[in-house]
Amino acid sequence: MTSTTARSGPVRGPLRWLRRRPLDLIDVFVYVVVLNLAIEYLPAVISETFTLSLLTAVLLKVALELVVLLKGVVLARLRAATTRRAKAAAGVLLWVVAAGSKVLVLALVDLVFGDAVSLGGFIPVTLLVLALLLSRATVRRVLSEPPGEE
Repeated sequence: MTSTTARSGPVRGPLRWLRRRPLDLIDVFVYVVVLNLAIEYLPAVISETFTLSLLTAVLLKVALELVVLLKGVVLARLRAATTRRAKAAAGVLLWVVAAGSKVLVLALVDLVFGDAVSLGGFIPVTLLVLALLLSRATVRRVLSEPPGEE
């Protein structure tokens, strides 16, 4: 069964993808809200326009999804490790991914947006990423509650 619109027939491209993954769109909206609150209340976090903050939220969504996937792979390796050496190596790799992801986010934002967007330094971006992930998890939990339960 194919999704259709009244005007143009089957839905293709990004709209089709969004219809299959509505939580990703909700994540971007949550990221926009959190990012704009950070812009308003943290002097180190800067975005020249709302459009840039929206694009930054999309970039953060993509980057954080990749980081979460990579962390899952490393955690699986850590759980599967049977020797102390393998556990230590996986633990170090997990730390590198956790710390490196913040550096990656800063570098990507700088590369894509230059001076028009700044997420501050390592500490502000770490706090921002934690706030984004916590907000995302909270909104998803609220949306997944069965109807009628409050």
